This record gives sequence, structure tokens and C-alpha cells, in this order.
Amino acid sequence: MKSIFKVGDTKVFERLVRLEDTAAFEAGAVHPVYATFALARDAEWCSRLFVLEIKEANEEGIGTFINVKHLSPAFTGDNVLFAAQIDELKGNEVNCSFTAKVGERLIAEGRTGQKILTKEKIEKLFGK
Repeated sequence: MKSIFKVGDTKVFERLVRLEDTAAFEAGAVHPVYATFALARDAEWCSRLFVLEIKEANEEGIGTFINVKHLSPAFTGDNVLFAAQIDELKGNEVNCSFTAKVGERLIAEGRTGQKILTKEKIEKLFGK
């Protein structure tokens, strides 16, 4: 694991809300807004941008937690700007806080966690 980031470093990611990002379950569409589960996926992706640079060739990141406080709707066609900030680097753990905004309006905030492990260890964990 490379030691190239510090607490406070930030990554950003922008998502254009698409129809497939809206709230729908087995019973069908719920409402035409950015679903909390899609928002969580994109928040984790924004935090993973750190992992892509930190991990060595024989390593991979694995998610450990995600907390999302969904505060406001985003609609199909809205651009959501995610900003993930490292708030803890502890051993092989990379924990981030994040915000998601449409313009100045806060859509969501929360935290994510990932660990950097060797691919061999992950394969053993997954029983491969």
C-alpha cells in the first residue's frame, strides 16, 4: 500500500442522474428521483478513487462500511457533485467523509470505509 495521501485530501466525482439511478424495486418504480442505493454506490466510488492510487499491483480495496444521510432529492438529468475527504488513515484502512450536492444544495452526506488487502487474502476470505 502506497503512502501518498494524508487526512484532509479530497477526491471529486460527478454523476449525471440517469433513469437507471432512480428508485425502483421488484414491485416497480417508486419515484423518479436519485435512489439512496444509487447515491451510496456513487459515494463509495468517489472514495474508491483514493484506493485506485494507493493499492499496489497485488492489492485490492474492499468496502467495510457506508453510512448515508439522504437529505434532499436529485432528479433525472441533475448533475450531482460528490466530494470525498480522507478523515482517517489507520494501517490498511482508508475512511472518508463525503458530501453530494446539486449546485449549492446538499443532497447527502456520510462516511465510507475501505481496507486495502492483498488479492491473495481476499481470495481466501471469499473461499476461492
